[in-house]
Amino acid sequence: MAAKMSIKDVARVMDLPLVESNALAKLVPERPGIVLKRLLHAPLKSKDPGTSLEDKEGLGSDEIDSVKKLREIYEQTNTPASKVLHEAERLEGSVRNTGIHAAGIIIAPQDLTELIPVAIAKDSPLWVTQIEGNDIESAGIIKMDFLGLKTLTILKDALRLIQQNHGITIDIEKIPLDDAKTFQLYQQGSTIATFQFESPGMQKYLRELKPDQFEDLIAMNALYRPGPMAYIPEYVNRKHGRAQIRYDLPEMETYLKETYGITVYQEQVMLLAQQLGGFSKGDADVLRKAMGKKQKSVLDKMKAQFIEGASSKGHPVETLEKIWTDWEAFAQYAFNKSHSTCYALVAYQTAYLKAHYPGEYMSAVLNHAGSIDKLTFFMEECKRMGIRVLGPDINESLQGFAVNEKGEIRFGLGGLKGVGEAAVESIIEERQKGGRYQNIFEFIRRINQRTVNKKTLESLAFAGSFDCFPECHRAQYFFIPEGETASGLERIIRYGNIVNTQQQQSSHTLFGDLPTLEIPPPKIPDCPPWPLVVQLDREKEVAGIFLSGHPLDHYQFELKHYGITAVSDFLEFRNNIAQQSNPGVNFRLMGLVTDAQHRIAKSGNKYGSFVIEDYSGKFDFPLFSEDYLRLTPLMQTGTIVMLSGFLKQRYNRNEYEFKIQQVMLGESVKKSLTKELTILAHPGSLKPEWVDFIVKNRKQHPGKTSLTFHLIDPKNQHKVILRTLEKSLELNEELLQFLEARSEWQVRVQPV
Repeated sequence: MAAKMSIKDVARVMDLPLVESNALAKLVPERPGIVLKRLLHAPLKSKDPGTSLEDKEGLGSDEIDSVKKLREIYEQTNTPASKVLHEAERLEGSVRNTGIHAAGIIIAPQDLTELIPVAIAKDSPLWVTQIEGNDIESAGIIKMDFLGLKTLTILKDALRLIQQNHGITIDIEKIPLDDAKTFQLYQQGSTIATFQFESPGMQKYLRELKPDQFEDLIAMNALYRPGPMAYIPEYVNRKHGRAQIRYDLPEMETYLKETYGITVYQEQVMLLAQQLGGFSKGDADVLRKAMGKKQKSVLDKMKAQFIEGASSKGHPVETLEKIWTDWEAFAQYAFNKSHSTCYALVAYQTAYLKAHYPGEYMSAVLNHAGSIDKLTFFMEECKRMGIRVLGPDINESLQGFAVNEKGEIRFGLGGLKGVGEAAVESIIEERQKGGRYQNIFEFIRRINQRTVNKKTLESLAFAGSFDCFPECHRAQYFFIPEGETASGLERIIRYGNIVNTQQQQSSHTLFGDLPTLEIPPPKIPDCPPWPLVVQLDREKEVAGIFLSGHPLDHYQFELKHYGITAVSDFLEFRNNIAQQSNPGVNFRLMGLVTDAQHRIAKSGNKYGSFVIEDYSGKFDFPLFSEDYLRLTPLMQTGTIVMLSGFLKQRYNRNEYEFKIQQVMLGESVKKSLTKELTILAHPGSLKPEWVDFIVKNRKQHPGKTSLTFHLIDPKNQHKVILRTLEKSLELNEELLQFLEARSEWQVRVQPV
């Protein structure tokens, strides 16, 4: 029981009203590890540093006032609240409840009931014991953790897709461990979506290390964790010959050669302890356990044994002392090679499939992404790899993500809201049996409408699953002409029902073999296509993500030229702000407002919570008081905005919030923030009609942006700068389209 929990539990048992209980608990400062006993008895302020609540717990003046109120209640005589605090003080730190280990299995040499007390778990017939995992082995029992790994399912699904698409059955356990294409992937740091090696830090070190053997992956897996991470640069330098490989004793080369003289694994210490100190295999295993469990007392006892055994073999005591000191430091992060090897092997298998069968592997990864954020992240990786991820297609999509004949990944029909598993199975089964659907009318004739109902068809149309039928665009399925009551999709459904009814009636008559009257398909009324924004909204409604584009696709120029930071980079900066040399730097973020919550506090003040999203991720932030009233008119769901601000430390807390200084509509960025537009061109690339266009455009769109030409002749090393002096222009879409079409020219923007 922690401080607050002990107060609440005691208050409940002693029938203290809930309002009073919550009031007592709120007097306990919100600090991790706060101790009720110290709050009640420790000095509030003291000249002796490190002993008072102000010094040790870092309590501020408001929190000190709360502690004073708590002590006043504690010192009262025979009041219910005082009794609660006295009992809570006694019970603090007690075990409140027990939990069952998610994967801990105990294995015994004989009947468990003869060795330890057991009971039946609360919610299952499993046997459990209350002996803690750290102590259980002292009863002559071993404890094993059997963990599930999603990566193994991803591998299985990828192998199934490879067999399905290429007719190749791969035995993943027999792939070569020296595959050049796989190591090329590691050397480039292209490890997103692979097991264990996908973090940005790991990618950086892989590019420096350039692994070319499986042992490098084992070592990196063991080294990339807090503590040993400091040795990675030295490991890299020794591998590439930029640093000398040294051994404290020549005999140590036998076991440290593979890691370039750096102790990386527990097994190396075990073998060296046997070789140098004369340890038995049993003693070496005790040493391994002591290192793994950070048992300093055991390590201290074994030091004398090691020094004595090794010195008797003629090794200098000073050197042995240094070796043992290094091992003690190693005990802080000791990692066993067997564990690292297993992880490295699974990681290598994922990298092998990503290198050789990228479409199938990434499809399997997408099917197990687990969240919209992860799904978007992995789709961006597909884009980087040159693999197109397309929306659902009624003639190509399967239940989940899958690869088509062109190597493109198709969104699965099962991922659409309102499309059930039975409907997807029915559509795929009919397609496999009768071939591709030729048009929407043939599709409605062939499917079972009891399984594929109107809601399913609407979701399929919203997501673009029928785009392969060119006779209708998405808006036509939902368009209702003036004076009529049926949409295009309802006409199609009615047509399918009539055809199915006719087929059933003809099959139950004496003249069932006679030809039936063919029913002509209905005419679907024409209408304008949906604007891209509407189309994307419909896609996100049923798929959870944008499929045929992104609202920011129209703002590529702004994202490139106006110092805008990707949301993922901003969040990484914020999460590591303690390491930043300039934590107060200004940021510009641009994204789509995907959520806007407007609320009223108890005090009556209005505030809001907002989420913006770009290609890389999401960022949520609140707005209060004047900022809310000033900025909220622009912060509407579905709006593209640019935020300007900086990270500001919260009062008396080690937390930072994004202080927004300005919000601007995305469409206003070019017009308002462009100080100068510079065009770099070779004189030979200038054509009279191009110059005429720029002169004409400048007259049509006058503004405050200055225009500068840099005419550069690199052969003769000549450079001429032409700058407007009087009239300037306003950046406009017509000019941008013109400049984007001129690949010979470079464009630079100096933002305000």
